[in-house]
Amino acid sequence: MTQEQLRLAEHNAHKASWKKFGPYLTERQWGTVREDYSADGNAWDYISHDMARSKAYRWGEEGIGGISDDQQQLCLAVALWNGQDEILKERLFGLTNGQGNHGEDVKELYYYLDSTPTHSYLKMLYKYPQRAFPYRKLVKENARRTRQQPEYELLDTGIFDQNRYFDVFVEYAKAGPDDVLMQVTVHNRGPKKAPVQVLPQLWFRNTWSWDNAAAARPGLRETGPGVVQAEHPQLGRYHFYCDQAPRLLFCENETNGPRLYDLPAEGRHFKDGINDFVVEGDAAAINEAQRGTKVAAQYELLLPPGQSATVRLRLSAAALAAPFADFDAVVAARQQDADEFYDCLQENLPDPDARNVQRQAFAGMLWSKQFYYYDVTQWLAGDPAVLTPPTERARGRNRHWPHLHNADLISMPDKWEYPWYAAWDLAFHCIPLAMVDAGFAKEQLRLLTRDRYMHPNGQLPAYEWNFSDVNPPVHAWATWRVYKMDKKLNEGRGDTVFLEAVFHKLALNFTWWVNRKDKSERNIFEGGFLGLDNIGVFDRSAPLPTGGFIEQSDGTSWMAMFALNMMRIALELAKTNPVYQEMAGKFFEHFLYIADAMTRGGDGLFNLWDEEDGFYYDVLHTPDEKRTKLKVRSIVGLIPLFAVEVVEQDLLDAMPEFTARARWLLANRPHLAQLVSRWEEPGRGARHLLGLLRRSRLKRLLSRMLDEREFLSEFGIRAMSRYHLAHPYVFSTEEADFTVEYVPGEAESGMFGGNSNWRGPIWLPINYLIIESLQRFYFYYGDKFRVEYPTGSGTYLNLQEVATALAGRLSKLLLRDAAGRRPAFGTEEKLQTDPYFRDHLLFHEYFHGDNGRGMGANHQTGWTGLIVRLLQMRG
Repeated sequence: MTQEQLRLAEHNAHKASWKKFGPYLTERQWGTVREDYSADGNAWDYISHDMARSKAYRWGEEGIGGISDDQQQLCLAVALWNGQDEILKERLFGLTNGQGNHGEDVKELYYYLDSTPTHSYLKMLYKYPQRAFPYRKLVKENARRTRQQPEYELLDTGIFDQNRYFDVFVEYAKAGPDDVLMQVTVHNRGPKKAPVQVLPQLWFRNTWSWDNAAAARPGLRETGPGVVQAEHPQLGRYHFYCDQAPRLLFCENETNGPRLYDLPAEGRHFKDGINDFVVEGDAAAINEAQRGTKVAAQYELLLPPGQSATVRLRLSAAALAAPFADFDAVVAARQQDADEFYDCLQENLPDPDARNVQRQAFAGMLWSKQFYYYDVTQWLAGDPAVLTPPTERARGRNRHWPHLHNADLISMPDKWEYPWYAAWDLAFHCIPLAMVDAGFAKEQLRLLTRDRYMHPNGQLPAYEWNFSDVNPPVHAWATWRVYKMDKKLNEGRGDTVFLEAVFHKLALNFTWWVNRKDKSERNIFEGGFLGLDNIGVFDRSAPLPTGGFIEQSDGTSWMAMFALNMMRIALELAKTNPVYQEMAGKFFEHFLYIADAMTRGGDGLFNLWDEEDGFYYDVLHTPDEKRTKLKVRSIVGLIPLFAVEVVEQDLLDAMPEFTARARWLLANRPHLAQLVSRWEEPGRGARHLLGLLRRSRLKRLLSRMLDEREFLSEFGIRAMSRYHLAHPYVFSTEEADFTVEYVPGEAESGMFGGNSNWRGPIWLPINYLIIESLQRFYFYYGDKFRVEYPTGSGTYLNLQEVATALAGRLSKLLLRDAAGRRPAFGTEEKLQTDPYFRDHLLFHEYFHGDNGRGMGANHQTGWTGLIVRLLQMRG
């Protein structure tokens, strides 16, 4: 085992808390629902970026390249000042949903370069301009642009011209679970000598301002030159050592009432005191008594062109006589440990560029953990020591989730744009996370089914803007995949305790879906927008302009997939407890009835499959009982592929009760038997197939999906067929025409804020599920089932070969091509060719459907982190 694997094993065995400190700070606490106490629920306006430096947060903290303990009581991050900016660079800047011409968007350049699973070594890079940061210019220009124009990015402002910026590398290395070394290395990439102040900041999350009771208050105080002692009633005592004994600047992590609310000045030293002292020269803003709840070590550097300087700090529970004697050796050892860990993981990935992409993807996944704290009951009621929330709050957002109390480390989609968990994002995150830390992946899947999260009615929380929204039910799929990955890593020993615990909760969730989203009890589901935002003709989360409801091809297919996943988990549990055979039979029966409904519409009158087009469509069911197929060729019609499972004959032989039930159903319900794909005919190696698509339909659907004139892009499967570029779909009502057309780039629709686009771009999670489904079909059919790839090419491949080819197309998004260019970087020459940019990766939310350019949130390593698996699948 490598040293990092040993640390991980120690942590999992509760012998040493190696994950006690980690990158658990968010990148944006301002503009989040948790901090919003407004009457109208407009979180973006309640606390702005400008207010953030002066307002103490209630529920969490933010920082650049920061770490904290696992309850976010003590935080450490870097702040910077170039002598030109109006404010310290303490937090990342970005546009709110209303400011961006394509929704909210971070306007900074930063990269997560490395992390081990225990965070024994961490490295990130922040690119800091030497001229004044163009805050106003970014806001003004993006406000001027329409949705039909591209976003105005930081590079577009010219702020990095002539390389007039600093590369700021922030590294952490652990000498022990309670002994963290921080190293900040600043490089002047510009042509001239340039000043910069590096201000590492240590502070306590404010836990004392919200209750009238005398809360035990933590404190920081100087105990020697460049030394701070931190005392916390729960965390205990820590020592903060600053090399070269810099000046220490103290203030309080408390709201500046005079600045924000015109309250009387009280002579206190507020949260923005360090900013006011450094930038404005206000000596009264910091505490000369050298104590407080926030402190910065002030390092003033003057760097010649091409030169660098390093700042060293150490946070330790132990009092150290010589904190920097072994500093360089510890950092070097942890770097070597990280290299050994990934060398072991990547031994079957020889290409250096692929290794670099994969390692940075893992880094992004591991850096995107966040301490997430949200007590809905407390949030709704307000705190005793502050103003009572407006009465509208009791009737507003998340009021139906008073049980929800979250205070955990959670994998986030993106800690700036999406600094909150999302149920289906999290499921996808767990696949790559299981490759490096299966224990954490299992904890994440278990977390969302715990009573503090899951609604008593069985619903999983969607995301903090609206916990009651509905995400696709992929939790069972992720649970089964992570279980199998973990079982393989443990030489065939499966964690059935984990599997059983999640299974029982997901059985409740399945029941919630059946009771709430199949209102007409026909096994046709109306899940709402289901995470696909603007993919349809209408906003599927809102009342339809026609009245009635949509019978959803994707919602129904997700439920068929859910049923098969639950059946397969039950069969695994039945190996040691036969009672689960009955549960497996129940989910098998659910699948059969959903399969029937997909074909016959649930009442024998109408169906979601269109024989003429060879495709699945949503169906609009209006109050007058009229049904209309909404003939939009989108991934909504490809999701039926995902409902597929292959069962080995020897497993059936070991499950007599389940097998008897399945045979009875197929014998006595012949209309169901004929819909199931070749269940009674063993396939390759005596295997049986369950799926929504029979051979003929599968071929027809794949012929569209693999057509380069439709779904197949050079870089993967598009979210919508390119057919709709020349042939927009139009649905007309008496009041308006509703049009859907192929849009490969940023959204032109205002639906969902205009910052999401499922009408053409390439999304990795959907592509990943397509590839996995093709592999399962191949597992049954083998080499004899071949399809034309691409459609019309005359070349025929088996389904495993198609899956491998698709993984290769998707991998090309981030890998260098023959000309040394990465498609995801688009036409930006600095990103493509500059040696200080070209090998630092961004993991975008989605990618342009024609040219592969990265779009949307640019640090959404969350589900785009699936690239770590695709790189290994590409052959």
